[in-house]
Amino acid sequence: MNKYTLVFLFFMACLSLHAAGNAYSLTSPNGKLEITLTAGEQLSYTLTHDGQVLVKEGTIGLLLEDRTLGKDARVSKRKTRLVNEEITSPNYRVSSFAVSYNEMDITFRGNYGVRIRAYDEGIAYRFYTTFKQPIIVKDEIAEFHFAEDHLSYRAYSTAAQGKDPYAMAFQNLYTKAKLTEANPDRVAFLPVTIDYANGIKLTITESDLEAYPGMFIRGDGKNALLKGEFAAYPSRMDRYPWRHMTYVAERTDYIANVEGTRSFPWRILAVSEKDTDMPLNNLVYALASPNRIGDYSWVKGGKVAWDWWNNWGIYGVDFKAGINMQTYKYYIDFASENHIPYVILDEGWYDPKGGDMLTVIPDLNLPELITYANNKNVDIILWTVFNVLDEQLEEACRKYAALGVKGFKVDFLDRDDQTAVEMAYRLAEAAAKHKLTLNFHGFYKPTGLNRTYPNIINFESVFGMEEVKWSTVAQDMMQYDVIMPYIRMMAGPLDYTPGAMRNATKADFKDIYNNPMSQGTRCHQLATYIVHDSPITMLADNPTIYREEQECTDFITSIPNTGIDETRILSGTLGEYIITARRVGDDWYIGGMTNWDKRELEVDLSFLSGSNYEATLFKDGVNADRQASDYKKEMFTATRNDKLKVSLAPGGGFALALRKKN
Repeated sequence: MNKYTLVFLFFMACLSLHAAGNAYSLTSPNGKLEITLTAGEQLSYTLTHDGQVLVKEGTIGLLLEDRTLGKDARVSKRKTRLVNEEITSPNYRVSSFAVSYNEMDITFRGNYGVRIRAYDEGIAYRFYTTFKQPIIVKDEIAEFHFAEDHLSYRAYSTAAQGKDPYAMAFQNLYTKAKLTEANPDRVAFLPVTIDYANGIKLTITESDLEAYPGMFIRGDGKNALLKGEFAAYPSRMDRYPWRHMTYVAERTDYIANVEGTRSFPWRILAVSEKDTDMPLNNLVYALASPNRIGDYSWVKGGKVAWDWWNNWGIYGVDFKAGINMQTYKYYIDFASENHIPYVILDEGWYDPKGGDMLTVIPDLNLPELITYANNKNVDIILWTVFNVLDEQLEEACRKYAALGVKGFKVDFLDRDDQTAVEMAYRLAEAAAKHKLTLNFHGFYKPTGLNRTYPNIINFESVFGMEEVKWSTVAQDMMQYDVIMPYIRMMAGPLDYTPGAMRNATKADFKDIYNNPMSQGTRCHQLATYIVHDSPITMLADNPTIYREEQECTDFITSIPNTGIDETRILSGTLGEYIITARRVGDDWYIGGMTNWDKRELEVDLSFLSGSNYEATLFKDGVNADRQASDYKKEMFTATRNDKLKVSLAPGGGFALALRKKN
């Protein structure tokens, strides 16, 4: 349970807040960040860090049908408080964490207000309204004006030119370019990071997105300016025959139709002094609405034996591999042998063209399969499409929970307009009622929904391993792999679906759909299981190969996904490399990875306790630059006095387990 300490600052304006005319300032607890809100012709703010201007003007407002909230704003009341809070965070990068912030709540004439919070890690603001009747939001103003033409990291929408730019899977490589070099014809999805010359990073994202569309970012290609943009409310839906998947055929001229009294999403500007602070920024989780499902002790993470990535590609068996009982029993046997708690039945267990997930294909006897799995201490997760589950929600949850299914992997939402966001909440609530976990794929970036509904155990919204099935080496995943943990993981956990045992150098990589390979080395793949925040994680390759590579399989399955007490970034540079350490009880797990540049790294173990540790190290083999699957395993005793030297091949990595000796 969260513990709050509230100290109201009515007579302490000089410490954290001051007002000058129509300007109101708020500083972070450490005094480094200051946001000044100006209530003039249009609401705007400036943001500084140690006197450096990060945002010279941020214009904000809500456009309603008959007025613009924020235009000619007149303050009627303001109040402030200092909050120190301890947040319990199940299935997260830490078991709990403390936050401290100063808050300023300004109420304006006309039934609305703005709430601002200043943390040491960034600032956040949100609008709220107090109208008695529902309101139509035509648009939201969220502009970011910068004093200089800084570098930025943006993941653009992958929607085809001329198509709905807001309808896609929210997974793309990052484009690094000056603010003025933005493509004005494309929107970027959040998070978006601004890189200042002195090393400061500012990341724009959002939290507590509910009954409202998510924010995109667009630049004009001329100015050091970014503008928020939002998908309009759908007016007509249509359906693709394959997968029975719905899509927006027409949209209205407004972005939201909402209750008149409500709070709007938090707009976050996370500020990092060092790159290594970025993956540890907890603002999205901290700003989300607290747990709504009560007891969540039944929510279990862990590893998953997965079928789709390897295309059910087992071999050396006397049956035809595919979506059938023999194949899934093979996956279950493999999972049981390796203490893997889950097997996913991905697309094909029901007829995707029929859109009826209550009817299983004739080749599968689901009750028999679940019983078989349960007898081997393995549970089943079922794949489905968002709207297919939504259309049969209560019946599907009730039926499959009764059969012993533990959750759904829900796919192909591919949008974040208001109705899509509302669907996500509907699914989360219904699933929780039946004690079912959810893993959201084809989904927008996390906005703290995993705090509000802890049964949502993971999200995709990442350019993950599925991409190697159809992408060329020009799609530089090694570069992405050392950008994404710094930027995308700020928003929340991710389902990258790692674990490839076929590994390729830059020269050897080929996209092969049925027998895919990874870019980079075997140890780069092993490192992902430590570097990524991922409470439920796939073993993407097929069980036959994992049995042939049992040494690596044993190591992967020994790395905890959940119960993480502490996470540290030991060293790293955005776009170059990262070394992550996670503590579970007395044991530590350390993973590191690089881009296509070979690298010599030092791992300083001085953070360990005074005990001896049994160390198991997987590192790139001496020939990993030519044979990417080459690795070396070493075992030794480690102490806090050690500084390990590790050589990483191009696209390489390492993974280290440190288990405390008795």
